[in-house]
Amino acid sequence: MQQHGEMQLKSTDQSAGASEMAIFELDRYNALAHAIVATIREPLIILDRDLRIVAASGSFCRLFQVEAAAAQACPLYELNGGQWNLPGLRRLLEDVFTSDMLVEGYKFEMDVPRLGRRRMLLNARLVLEQEASDPALLVALEDVTACYEADLLLVQHKTRLLEIQHRVANSLQIIASILMLKIRAVDSEETRHHLRDAHQRVMAVAAMQQQLRESDAGGRIEIRPYLLRLCNSLAASMISEDRNLAVCCTATDSTSSSSNAVSLGLIVTELTINALKHGFPGGREGRITVDFVTNAAGWQLSVSDNGVGRSAGKSESPHIGLGTSIVEALGRQMKARIEIGDEPPGTQVAIIHDASIDDDICIFTATKS
Repeated sequence: MQQHGEMQLKSTDQSAGASEMAIFELDRYNALAHAIVATIREPLIILDRDLRIVAASGSFCRLFQVEAAAAQACPLYELNGGQWNLPGLRRLLEDVFTSDMLVEGYKFEMDVPRLGRRRMLLNARLVLEQEASDPALLVALEDVTACYEADLLLVQHKTRLLEIQHRVANSLQIIASILMLKIRAVDSEETRHHLRDAHQRVMAVAAMQQQLRESDAGGRIEIRPYLLRLCNSLAASMISEDRNLAVCCTATDSTSSSSNAVSLGLIVTELTINALKHGFPGGREGRITVDFVTNAAGWQLSVSDNGVGRSAGKSESPHIGLGTSIVEALGRQMKARIEIGDEPPGTQVAIIHDASIDDDICIFTATKS
């Protein structure tokens, strides 16, 4: 009997020791949780199985105007007079305990003292094993209202930009139609020539604007398809069916800002118009080639033709027209140099930008094949 009593006493002592160890471990976990939360600058809380607040970071208390002492052991859905009593959120957090699921990027809205309606982003996961007697839920919060508003403004900006582009396209079409009516109405061949020149430029700008409108507003432009479509549009609008002329295009796979793409498009348009006007007189056959290359040395845009050349039949210096002036101005703007080759057959104009030039404006990014 005495031996049995001693065994019972030992069993009781062992149970007491295990209980004390469990309490010690629980206290250690709680201390660790509070220490972790205290060092976090973002809004963060730890909840127990009943969704009571075990610990709350200082940033959480400041953002939601909560006293740290009042938050301790308070059910989350009773905090601030029921501010957090959102059925969807409460059900979600309860599901984390039952299924040990991970929550990332859960979005919800709530009224925050002094700040008004805010959009919040929530991440949650268990930080202690589900089999433990007291599992804990770590909940991290982020106020993404500013990002949401910025995204909304961006959408509105894109919508307005698309509307403006649509109006510009309509206006260009109206101008082109009026010019065509004037061309048919005037008797002076010189006036008709100038009106036709203006009509070609309007149609070229309309074609370029159409290409840019099809790409993301303010985003990167794929150069090769952009120039290909532009050259096709120029050929379709400026070469009559009875002329045996072609406009061809080759380009490195690369991207550019929309502003650089506009400058390239204007240069290609002006040089193509000049080649069509002066390079193939009397119904001469030929080809105009547009080529864009970018590499470690920089980039180069060239427009060449196999026509008669700039100085054919001319003893004096060639006249500098509007198109040439526009190309020179755009070249200076892009900090590029212009090289003109006038050797048979035809003419080549190259706009060259060296990579050694410290200029953020003219960076072209090669795309992966």
